[in-house]
Amino acid sequence: MKRKSAVVIGGGLGGLATALRLARANWRVTVCEQSPTLGGKMNAWEQGGFRFDTGPSLITMRWVFEELFEAVGSALSDHLELVSMHPLAEYVFDDGTRFHYSSDLPDWLATLRRLDARDVDGFFRFMLLGARLFEVSRETFFRRPPSSAPDLRSFKALRHMPLRYAWGNYHRTVAAHFKSPYLRQLFDRYPTYVGSSPYRSPATLAVIPYVEYAYGGWHIRGGLYRLVESLAALAERAGVTLRTGARVERIEHDGRKIKGVQLADGARLSADAVVMNGDASTTNAMLGLKRDATVAPEETRSLSGLVFLVGVRRTLPQLPHHAVYFSQDYRHEFAQLFDERRFPDDPTVYVSAPSRSDRALVPESAGETLFIMANAPANDGDEWTEAKINEARARVFARLAKGGFPDIESDTVVADVWTPRRIRETYSMPGGAIYGTNSHGWRRAFLRPPNRDARFAGLYYVGGSSHPGGGTPTVLLSAKITCELIKRCES
Repeated sequence: MKRKSAVVIGGGLGGLATALRLARANWRVTVCEQSPTLGGKMNAWEQGGFRFDTGPSLITMRWVFEELFEAVGSALSDHLELVSMHPLAEYVFDDGTRFHYSSDLPDWLATLRRLDARDVDGFFRFMLLGARLFEVSRETFFRRPPSSAPDLRSFKALRHMPLRYAWGNYHRTVAAHFKSPYLRQLFDRYPTYVGSSPYRSPATLAVIPYVEYAYGGWHIRGGLYRLVESLAALAERAGVTLRTGARVERIEHDGRKIKGVQLADGARLSADAVVMNGDASTTNAMLGLKRDATVAPEETRSLSGLVFLVGVRRTLPQLPHHAVYFSQDYRHEFAQLFDERRFPDDPTVYVSAPSRSDRALVPESAGETLFIMANAPANDGDEWTEAKINEARARVFARLAKGGFPDIESDTVVADVWTPRRIRETYSMPGGAIYGTNSHGWRRAFLRPPNRDARFAGLYYVGGSSHPGGGTPTVLLSAKITCELIKRCES
């Protein structure tokens, strides 16, 4: 029997996982990645002995990664060393209040009692809500395409569905569980994990803080890009053709059936199936359809980000691996991001210092690698000139300075900046929207682009812009769902 062939457009995490699973099923697979390196948004930058992850800085749902390695005949522990984060993060507030969000329950309960003793009960109730949502999600949303008919496992999972608090607004649900303004701001942050506002997202996103607290957050020794390198090595061993610098310009079809792809250099690759691992909203242009329907409107997009990668010569033992420096007025910050669509006057700033846990990331074990990020809107017209970058940088470091972050100006050895425009141009993502569409409202949160195209036989989608959504573990779940569809529909 002739082997089926597939082309995967994009060598991001979802594309690599899809390629591996299809190769394991005896498909001939070619991955076409337009950039010089694989990984998509999960990438790396190295200079002067400092090594940085340019994308995700934490993984959750460890078992999803382990299952992928097992599914392709390997074991995660043979390739990667995962380091559990204790504590999960430090949170710093405008009035000087600061505390560690500890994954050690006795320590965290002591912190809760100091902030507001009533919130001990609220925390457990909030975690129970998240746990019930997770039990439903992993047997439905995380396991199956939204178009599929429910099976027995799906029906059984519905017994866990909460009747209270799961159906309304995320922020209001948080406020119903916590009295402390600090805890409200802490838990309001979690919708930003999928590029969204807590004031506009559905309460079902309470599953995100539950998963992180119950199952932990993890760093990969050597940096998260080691995951991409491991998957790429396994893919090559499995016979997958990995082509970098190969931009797909057109998806070829006869009006009903996908035939293959055409690259920018004119080369054509025939295929029984094509899997889109880029932003789903750009697919219509590749199909030669109306361009005015190809790009999601700005108001539907997830957040982008402004990222500063900084290598400093001075070792900073006072820094935690993860820290968040909150703005004074969180609601106003999100109004500026989504209503005014501009970079906030007072941004909340996330700092990852992975060198605090992993000294291999710095030269001769000296200094620190810093990933400093603030949310930004995903606008098409934002040019991000040098003057605008400098203005935004001043706001970011003013917030850090107010929170007691050390002055690193004179100790900076290497530096790089990623603006929304650079993200847009590097990864072909409209406006630099990191997670495709935002999760504002039920439709955008749960009815994302499906894994199988209803218009063209043989066209599939994988990654953060398609079902079940953004985040490294959900991207891997997307790959599993997509591959099961391909094997069922293209056999």
